[in-house]
Amino acid sequence: MVKACGCKKTSKTLFSLKRILIIQTAFIGDVVLATGILEKLHQFYPDSRIDFLLRRGNEGLLAGHPFLNQVIIWDKKKGKYSNLWRILKQIRAEKYDLLVNLQRFAASGIITSFSGARLKYGYRKNPFSFLFTKSFPHPIGKKDDKGYLHEIERNHALISEFTDASPSKPKLYPSDNDFEAVKPYKTEPYITISPASVWFTKQYPKGKWAELIDGIHVKYNIYLTGGKTDIALCEEITGKTIHPNVVVLAGKLSFLQTAALMQNAEMNYTNDSAPLHFASAMDAPVTAVFCSTVPEFGFGPLSANSHIAQINYDLDCRPCGLHGFKECPMGHFKCALDLVIQPK
Repeated sequence: MVKACGCKKTSKTLFSLKRILIIQTAFIGDVVLATGILEKLHQFYPDSRIDFLLRRGNEGLLAGHPFLNQVIIWDKKKGKYSNLWRILKQIRAEKYDLLVNLQRFAASGIITSFSGARLKYGYRKNPFSFLFTKSFPHPIGKKDDKGYLHEIERNHALISEFTDASPSKPKLYPSDNDFEAVKPYKTEPYITISPASVWFTKQYPKGKWAELIDGIHVKYNIYLTGGKTDIALCEEITGKTIHPNVVVLAGKLSFLQTAALMQNAEMNYTNDSAPLHFASAMDAPVTAVFCSTVPEFGFGPLSANSHIAQINYDLDCRPCGLHGFKECPMGHFKCALDLVIQPK
């Protein structure tokens, strides 16, 4: 097995990376952030064939991506482990020069370890990292001499010796059809709000969203975005506001159509959740609302026009966890209820 050289400047000449696989089988926002290393690898290896392994349901994010050869889809809900062995067989047949695993759990570690890839890079937290060619720390909430690390910096560390020292921002590529689909919503000035989150303590309360909407000038259309499971929440928020121009688009737009809509908004309001990263990937204006979590975890906005909304005082119980909870562990939810957002 060829071992990675410690010399970052010469490793690009030592290795021929004709076939590359990126693994990120976590959630929607994680896949969006992973596109940063896709951008960087294509920049340095424009003739390489780059593939991407993700979980079923997230493939729409990378539809028509100009730098990808193929998207490999892993169905983790139906026959998770039988599908794992099928995918492993497929990956072994590809004979990758470099496999970059951004997922830190065992199943992706199995795929990486037995992939047959010449170089296998991943995080030390993965229980199979001892079988990788090289593994890296994944520090969350810890400072270095430049401040807190963003997730795109943690991801970039895995490929820095093959590229350079600077991480690329994530990027999505809506098609012409995606932009055409949302064109009717762009005839007047508008703002988008993505009010939902999988986790209760990451989600700004619906009554608070309604208060924000009531403070937005009536010249703006307000589009509430999200998936089909978010329709009821969006309709509840609409029922609580007096703003005359609120439209529920939840369940009506694809991932890339939502990203296309966000690009030209006057402002996009999101929780600490996937739509925040949609905005970053489109360099769209964004105000990211952090309730129980904090930007120092490394998942903050990256757009040129970025704002963070969070309580302006120290709360002993905040942050209460990396991913949030189904309910406030302390029972008061002050990190959200005490937060008042002024329209940008």
